[in-house]
Amino acid sequence: MATIPATDRIGFRHLYPFDGRFFQLGRYRMHYLDEGAGHPVVMLHGNPTWSFYYRRLVLGLRGTHRAIVPDHLGCGLSDRPRETEYSFRLDQRVADLTALLDHLVPDSAMTLVVHDWGGMIGMRYALAHPGRIHRLVILNTAGFFPPGGMRLPLRLALLRHLPGLAKPAIQGLNLFVRGAAAMGTVHRLAPDVLAGLTAPYDTWDRRLAVRKFVEDIPTRPGHPTYEAVQYVDAHLHELARIPMLICWGATDFVFDRDYFAEWRHRFPDAEAHMYEDAGHYVLEDRPEAILERVRDFFDRHPAPSPD
Repeated sequence: MATIPATDRIGFRHLYPFDGRFFQLGRYRMHYLDEGAGHPVVMLHGNPTWSFYYRRLVLGLRGTHRAIVPDHLGCGLSDRPRETEYSFRLDQRVADLTALLDHLVPDSAMTLVVHDWGGMIGMRYALAHPGRIHRLVILNTAGFFPPGGMRLPLRLALLRHLPGLAKPAIQGLNLFVRGAAAMGTVHRLAPDVLAGLTAPYDTWDRRLAVRKFVEDIPTRPGHPTYEAVQYVDAHLHELARIPMLICWGATDFVFDRDYFAEWRHRFPDAEAHMYEDAGHYVLEDRPEAILERVRDFFDRHPAPSPD
C-alpha cells in the first residue's frame, strides 16, 4: 500500500482505500491507482489535485472497468523532482503518461476522463493516439486557448505574471491549494475531504509542481508550451468521432460557462450536462449524479471486446 507522505491530522485514509502502485520514470517513481478489471478508464487530474479527486469514480467503476489513475510527477504520492532535474512542461507530462500507458495497456483501447490541466494533457495524448481512445469524459477543463480571447481570472493572472509573487504565494503561503479548495466547490468540503485533497502539498518543497503547473500556462507566443497548446487547439476537431460526455460545474471561476460553450460548439454531438450547484471540483459537489451519467454513457457506448 502506498504511504501517504503528508501528515494525516484529521484522517482521510478511509476515503482512499486503495493499494497504490509505482512506475519508474527514469530516476523517479510515478504513483498510480490500478483498480478493477476490464476496459481501461484512465483518469487524469489537474492542478492542484491528485488521484484522490477521482476516488468515488474509481470506487463506482472498478467492479466493471479497470480504473487507472496516475499522480503526475511532483503531485499526490509520486516522487518530487527538483526544478533543475525535470522540465514540468506539458510535453513532458504527455511523455510520462505515454510511458505509463505503454507499460500498462500497450494494446488496449481506453476511455479518458480529464479535469483541469489533465484535459490538455489528455487531449494531446489522444491526438497522438486517436485509435486508442474509445470514449472521452470531460470535466471542467480545456483543450484549447481561452475562448474568445478571454484573459486569465485576476487571481490566477497575478500569480502567473507578477515577478516574485508565485514562489512566496504558492510555495510559501500555499494560497493556490488553499484557494482552490475554498473556492472550488459550492458545497463546503468535509474536514476529511479537505485533508485528503490538500495533504500531499503540505510543505514548500512539495508544492513545487503546483507552482510549475501555473507557470506552464501559455499566455502568448514564445512561451515554451505555447506551440503544444496551439497544436491541440488547432487539431482538437480530429477527435469528433469519439463519443464524448461533458459534465460541468457551473460556478467554476476559471473554466466557466464560456469554456463549456466552446466544448459544445466544437463537439455538437457530445452529451453535455451543466450542474448549477457545482463548481470547479465538480466531482466533489455532484459525485453520485456524475457517476450515474458516466455509467449510462458507458452502457450506451460499450467498450470493444478484447482481441
